[in-house]
Amino acid sequence: MFLAMDTVFDQCSIAILDGEGEVLFSQTEKGKREQTRQILPMIDAALQASHLKLSDVQALMFNRGPGAFSGIRINTAVVQALSVAHDLPCVGVSSLQAIAQRAYQLYGLTHVYSALDARMQQVYFGEYALDQSIMQPVFNHTDAEADSTERLVDYERQTKLKLPIVGNGSNLLTLHNEQLSHEDVWPDASVIGQLGIVQFRVDGGTEAARALPKYLRNQAWKTLKEQGKA
Repeated sequence: MFLAMDTVFDQCSIAILDGEGEVLFSQTEKGKREQTRQILPMIDAALQASHLKLSDVQALMFNRGPGAFSGIRINTAVVQALSVAHDLPCVGVSSLQAIAQRAYQLYGLTHVYSALDARMQQVYFGEYALDQSIMQPVFNHTDAEADSTERLVDYERQTKLKLPIVGNGSNLLTLHNEQLSHEDVWPDASVIGQLGIVQFRVDGGTEAARALPKYLRNQAWKTLKEQGKA
């Protein structure tokens, strides 16, 4: 059994999945203001409803970002604490990959750009294509910016290809003629879990100390004092 969680997409979402990726339990509460208070009781409720204990869980899956800084910190901290307390491996899943996977589930799209509003006139951006039912990152080694498929892109920029753009940052970019966009794509913990299980089968997860968030925007998560600003 696997326990997955997300507090990055302006929600608190918990899911329990079996070894085949089937969702046994899923609960999502919208809004981000109560996530710190909600997440542990929701995990307890999920385990009770599934007649499980944490000792029955094989690994913990979490949304590692990029995305809302407070949301990333909440589910990362909870996963790290549970990992240490119960000696469980962790699997961090990209928020952008989760958006692409949800777009495949909803619309059957097999090659997309994911775009998530990063504020400050930028979006978090990545390219994904289907490989054995999983949307995997596409790396363009001829693009100097693309040492990683996940990067920051300025508002109103136009994409290189006319691929569909999915996520709430899609309409913040300049679309080509006839380029599709779907800004209503919001994954939940079930999607995080399904992607996490695939990754877990490859690498077995990681220890808590290596279960790290991915912010993309350097130092933006720090306070103004920590950034050295007045």
